[in-house]
Amino acid sequence: MTTEEFRAMTREGTILLDGATGSNLMAAGMPRGVCAERWILEHPNVILALQRDYGRAGCQILYAPTFTANAHYLSMHGEAEQLRAINRQLVALSRQAAGGRAKVAGDMTTLGRRDLPDTQIFSIYVEQAQALLDAGVDLFVVETMLGSTETVLALEAIHSICRLPVICTLTVEADGRTYYGDDGVETCAMLAQMGAAAVGVNCSCGPVGVVSIVQNIANAVNVPVVAKPNAGMPEILADGVAHYAMTPAEFAAQMQDVLQAGATIVGGCCGTTPAHLQALSERLGR
Repeated sequence: MTTEEFRAMTREGTILLDGATGSNLMAAGMPRGVCAERWILEHPNVILALQRDYGRAGCQILYAPTFTANAHYLSMHGEAEQLRAINRQLVALSRQAAGGRAKVAGDMTTLGRRDLPDTQIFSIYVEQAQALLDAGVDLFVVETMLGSTETVLALEAIHSICRLPVICTLTVEADGRTYYGDDGVETCAMLAQMGAAAVGVNCSCGPVGVVSIVQNIANAVNVPVVAKPNAGMPEILADGVAHYAMTPAEFAAQMQDVLQAGATIVGGCCGTTPAHLQALSERLGR
């Protein structure tokens, strides 16, 4: 997928991304603390069913479940040497689920480490980006990013090996700053200038909580703005599991304000299910 093809896709109307992966995998039985990528490969029917349901809901871009399939995280589970194979197999599963009806994005995320040298972070991102490129992704997503520096490094890493479109989304707090204290709007503007195909926010909180920052980002950039919020704020149950109570109808209704604020690429993060995306798709008139 070229950048121009991506832009043409955005000109056709609002793009619908998929919803949560992790919270749905845990609801399907994935234990906490395991290597998510290995668990998915050992239980492929779970991700296939989930992503097929997202496709039926009208989602146009599926995120391959490669969120933490990088050397930093995989090494914690003794899987770093299988990085290329893991990314290839996970992308293949998403491609199978998409069935030619949706694009497949290579998903990359924060390393959660501020103490690593920039050169090491860049190298880790290059390695995973190359594995995803070789696996045949249509575009890249750099999501749930905690700060500007790591996001810039991830974007530069991808651009160093290809020119596929890259969507960059930050996780921000109520004041619009990233968890590392950077201004979310300024960071998005910088990423857009660096060639990101779209910028915005994901995770963070519910739809209502991201309206103002989406509006500010839309006023600051000349690329499409992304909003992929959680299904509201979670309630932590006695067993430590996060429970999201927002219904699909409530989620879709509140996303209307996010769309009016300027988001043109939307989806859901933690706690959202195919039903939430179906409701949002219907709200879009699909």
